[in-house]
Amino acid sequence: MGFRTATLIAICSALAACSFSLPKLSIPRVYKMTVQQGNVITQAMIDQLKPGMTRSQVSFVMGEPVIRNTFDDDRWDYIYTIDIPGFFQEDRRVSLYFDNDMLAYFTGDYAPTDQLPPTDDEDTVTEAAGSAAN
Repeated sequence: MGFRTATLIAICSALAACSFSLPKLSIPRVYKMTVQQGNVITQAMIDQLKPGMTRSQVSFVMGEPVIRNTFDDDRWDYIYTIDIPGFFQEDRRVSLYFDNDMLAYFTGDYAPTDQLPPTDDEDTVTEAAGSAAN
């Protein structure tokens, strides 16, 4: 064995020994941003909406709509989307309908909490109060 061969073997052995102690290197990943678009819609905002409100009152509560239908001025659409890459994605929609510049009704992913159907406990309390009165 020559000097070059011995040196080459020594270098290869040293590199092989070091490779076990080096941490694993990972490829850097691309940063993905959280994206929010549209109007933020909350349950508190929906609970403030009442039929008969004027357009300016609705605009005060909900803000200006993202989409106004150019063919039907009596419909306002509120859309909110949030995308947290790899974790969460949500789309919420609410459509408000006006009649004679007054809020007539609305549809979408939210419902007013005062108009939700009663729970079983509330039915029991109502029935008990009715039977006590008789």
